[in-house]
Amino acid sequence: MSAAASNSVHQAWRAVRDARDLQFTPVPNWTPAPTPDWLKALARFLKSLFEPVGRALGMSWPVMEKILIGLLALGVALLLWRIGVRLWAMRRPAPAAPEWRPDAAAARALLDDADALAAQGRFDEATHLLLLRSLEHIAEARPAALTPASTAREIAALSSLSAPARATFGRIAALVEQGRYALRPLEAPDWAAARAAYADFAEQRLA
Repeated sequence: MSAAASNSVHQAWRAVRDARDLQFTPVPNWTPAPTPDWLKALARFLKSLFEPVGRALGMSWPVMEKILIGLLALGVALLLWRIGVRLWAMRRPAPAAPEWRPDAAAARALLDDADALAAQGRFDEATHLLLLRSLEHIAEARPAALTPASTAREIAALSSLSAPARATFGRIAALVEQGRYALRPLEAPDWAAARAAYADFAEQRLA
């Protein structure tokens, strides 16, 4: 080989050695991290617990160990799947509550009964009857929203009712409170206002 050719080969070899993307230094032997003592203790416990079972089934401990590891992996996968399903269900929007309104025939029948009381001048009783019937409507549509201790004002502020339903029920409740606690019997204009409020309430969707 001529001196020029030898020099060219040496330069090419030097270029390869100087390349930063090539490694010529020997890689040190990989040494796995030592097994923690708690994991060793767990392995000994499982071996003492399941090795007799494996022998009874004609399996050696290494085979039994692989089966246990597979079952453990399956259990972890099942647990993660159930957690994922639950999280997915939590992210999904809750189904909208079905719209509800009082039965029109029942509302008209109630107004007839209340009108009969009002015709006798019993405006307090007629208005109170409307309030009781309105409470029955709410109890039918939202039974979980009412408790025995619920006051009319609390019910008028229920977020589970639509805003128009809250407003019309609140007007009826205020008139009943006026007749009962303001020491002033309701009069014909008060009854007319309560009757109009109930008519609006009966037409309102409660949700």
